[in-house]
Amino acid sequence: MVKGGYCVDNWKKLLIDECRVRGYSRKTVSSYTYFVGEFLRSGLGFKQFILRLADKGLSASTVRTAGFAIKFYFKIIGLKDISKIPNFKRDKKLPVVLSKKEIKNMIISTTNFTHRLIIKLLYSAGLRLSELINIKWKDIDFERNLIHIKSAKGRKDRVTILSPKVKKDLKVLTLSQEGIVFISNRNKKYTSTSIQKVIANASKKAGIKKKVTPHTLRHSFATHLLENGTDIRYISNLLGHVSTDTTMIYTHVSNKNLKRIKSPLDF
Repeated sequence: MVKGGYCVDNWKKLLIDECRVRGYSRKTVSSYTYFVGEFLRSGLGFKQFILRLADKGLSASTVRTAGFAIKFYFKIIGLKDISKIPNFKRDKKLPVVLSKKEIKNMIISTTNFTHRLIIKLLYSAGLRLSELINIKWKDIDFERNLIHIKSAKGRKDRVTILSPKVKKDLKVLTLSQEGIVFISNRNKKYTSTSIQKVIANASKKAGIKKKVTPHTLRHSFATHLLENGTDIRYISNLLGHVSTDTTMIYTHVSNKNLKRIKSPLDF
């Protein structure tokens, strides 16, 4: 049951339609619909609802998403005091990065050919999970060693690199596949959950104690390029970041300069 004075008729349809008009991703539409629904059902004011989410121990990033969803909804229904709603700071957490040896061990410990290729492609091209799932054969330029990522985050296309080692493995799959690159044994597209399990199982077999997700491989891609001397502007373009400010986070986890610093214990 929906409570409170913020509810309007067909609120869900209004919200979804506006999200679609703006070209928001399915993930964003789903998140916004969920949080606005929870807010309306709670019968609480905006600040009280946000505090409740924070009290539940949700991350600042999640609370921030909920806040943006409600702000967006308020704008749709023409709420006047939208400027009084505070923004939320992101968690300032450094990304988890694997060493090259750890990634190599993940690949070696994975016996399934397709699963091994998934790990290689996520790492070698710096792909997001959603990008890997939706990649098509026509998006891969085997002649120029490039991958065209279409409608990535922010609805923007970009180009990233195709490793010659990965290209060789991909050509094995092209003998039997068309359309979507990664198809399961059930002849269906891989899901986010199934890819996450592939990565989790591979890291466990490799004896890695860190929590490893598909995005960990993307973080590792960026960090290793930076450590190898690649200009941060090129890395930013490969990742599809709007600004190099976002990419700068990897300078904090790169050990390129840290290796030159001696601990006082070793003086």
